[in-house]
Amino acid sequence: MRRGTTAGRSLAVLAGALALAGLATGCGIRTTTVPVDAGAAPSRVPCEVSEGNLTTQAQPGVAVRVYLVCASELAPVERAASIPAEKALGDRVEVAQALLDELAEEPSSTERDAGFESYVRGPLTVTGARAGDPLGTLRLNRQPEDLPTAALAQIVCTLIEGAATDGSVVLGGPGAYGARGYRCDDDTKRDPESALPTTGPLPSAS
Repeated sequence: MRRGTTAGRSLAVLAGALALAGLATGCGIRTTTVPVDAGAAPSRVPCEVSEGNLTTQAQPGVAVRVYLVCASELAPVERAASIPAEKALGDRVEVAQALLDELAEEPSSTERDAGFESYVRGPLTVTGARAGDPLGTLRLNRQPEDLPTAALAQIVCTLIEGAATDGSVVLGGPGAYGARGYRCDDDTKRDPESALPTTGPLPSAS
């Protein structure tokens, strides 16, 4: 899927500032078979939004990529998130909050027509690490393990691509439970209802 020149430049700036790996290229066409009358052809779900329909859910701003559910898989959608330029260049918590806000928004009519939906429900807020947390921890106002599995998969894959640095993201909740590292692999994207892969023991930042 091609992206517009402006959106591409914005994604490159955001990714470079956060030391991300390069974005995956293209989202392609996915098909799904649904119950139909005998002899009918299976339906086709595009799972693709054309570059002329970059969704601005808030105010025009930094181009970001979020993961929504389409045809029972995770698929990326580009949006223009309201992130001040100075924040996009270094404030991980601010970027993470903007990404969560995008996930909690209802998909646009264009996205819905393409088959996209989101299982993330707000309000969902994020803060930085507490004393004793692993470096880079993001604390949600809800316990990650209590979220619907597909919603957590959306959050993890979106944050890894937009607000993490090493292919994983460390999430905790509001309680005293320790934070946990999560990864987003191809299996997660193919089946967001499956258990997310986690990282090993995490050292404290102190």
